[in-house]
Amino acid sequence: MRSLCLRCLRPQATCYCARVPQVDSRTRVVFLQHPRERRVAIGTARMAHLSLPNSELYVGVDFSGHARLEQLAARPERVAVLFPGEEAISLEEAREHPPETLIVVDGTWPLARKLVKTNPLLAGLPRIGFVPRRPSNYRIRAEPAEHCVSTIEAVVEVLGALEGNPAHFDTMLRAFEFMVDTQLDCQENRTDPPRRRIYKSAWQPPLELRAIAGSFEHLVLLYAEANAHPSEQNIPSELVHLVAMRPSTGERFEAILAPRQPMARSTSLHVELPEEVLLAGESLESGLARFRAFLRPEDKFAVWTTFALDLLRRDGFPVPEAVNVRLACARALKHKTGGVEQGAEQLGARVAEPWAGGRAGRRIVALEAVVRALEERGRATEPPPRERLAS
Repeated sequence: MRSLCLRCLRPQATCYCARVPQVDSRTRVVFLQHPRERRVAIGTARMAHLSLPNSELYVGVDFSGHARLEQLAARPERVAVLFPGEEAISLEEAREHPPETLIVVDGTWPLARKLVKTNPLLAGLPRIGFVPRRPSNYRIRAEPAEHCVSTIEAVVEVLGALEGNPAHFDTMLRAFEFMVDTQLDCQENRTDPPRRRIYKSAWQPPLELRAIAGSFEHLVLLYAEANAHPSEQNIPSELVHLVAMRPSTGERFEAILAPRQPMARSTSLHVELPEEVLLAGESLESGLARFRAFLRPEDKFAVWTTFALDLLRRDGFPVPEAVNVRLACARALKHKTGGVEQGAEQLGARVAEPWAGGRAGRRIVALEAVVRALEERGRATEPPPRERLAS
C-alpha cells in the first residue's frame, strides 16, 4: 500500500505540499465539498484551501442546521455563492460591492447542482458567475465546456478580480500545475497492465453524439464575435458578428452589427473584418429581428463554446437548448481538441469554403464539418468489443 501525505492526501511520491504558497486574501472563502469529490485524488478544492489561510472547508450534501452556514446566510449582503446561473451577477458587477465571504461549491457539475438544490439557504444568497481569462489547464480531467475550469482555477480567477490583484492569486496555481504535470508523467510512464472495464449493458455512442444525431434536423449551428475591451476597462463585450446555419437544409444566416460602444483597438484584428465594415453594420434590433425570423420553434443551437449564447443572453435574446459540440468532439476523439478548426482536422472532416466573412466565416464551416462527422458517428450501430481499455 502506498503511503499518503496526511496534509494533501496524495501519495508521498506525488505530494504537492512543498509547492503550496500561503496567499492572504481579504475575502473569506468557504468551500462546500460533495463527499464524492473528497475521494477524488486529483481534486483541487483541498489544494485551494491549503493555500488560503482565510478559508474553511466543509464536506457534505445536506447542510441543514449547519451553524456556520446559517450564520453566513443571515447576512446575505456580505456573502456570495460562486455558481453560474441566469440570476448570477458578473465579476464586474461584484467588484462594485465585493462580498466579505465567498462560498464555493466543489464537485462535478451534476454533484454541485445537487448540492445547491439540496440546500435552500444557498438559494437566498447572491451568485457570481464569470467567463475565465484563459481555458482550463486541467488536462487530467475533462471539463464539460471550454468556459469550465477546476475549483482552484475558479477561485484564483474570482479572488484576483474581486481584490484587484490577479498576479497575487496566480501563485496558487504552482501546486496545481505541478500536480497536473506529475499525473501526466505517471500515466505516460506507467508499466503495469491497464485495467479493464467491463460493460454489462449494450454499447451506445456517448450521450453527446446521440444528442447530435437525434437532433440533427433541428440543429442550428451558431458562432459569434464581439467587440471586447480589456477587462480592466469594465466595458461589457457586445455582439458584432453573428453567423448561423442549418446543416439539415443548408440555410445560412449572417449579421454584422454596428458597435453600440466605442470600438476596442483589437476588435477588427480579432474578428478579421475591416473597421469600416463593422461600423457600417446594421442595428442590433434589426439583426436580432432577422435572426428570430430565421429560427423555428423546435430549433436547438449547436455551439463550440457558450460565448455566442452568453452574448445573445446579454442582449435579452431567448436562447433555446444548446448542444456542446466541443464536448462531443472530445468524447469521440477521447482527448481534448483545442479550437473548432483543430477539431475538424483531427476528425478528418472535410471543411467547405467559407460563405461568410472574417474569422466567423472560417469557424462556422469548420463547425459544420465537425457536426456532420459527429452525426455519422452518433448513428453508429456496430458495438465495439465488450471490454475496453481504461487508463
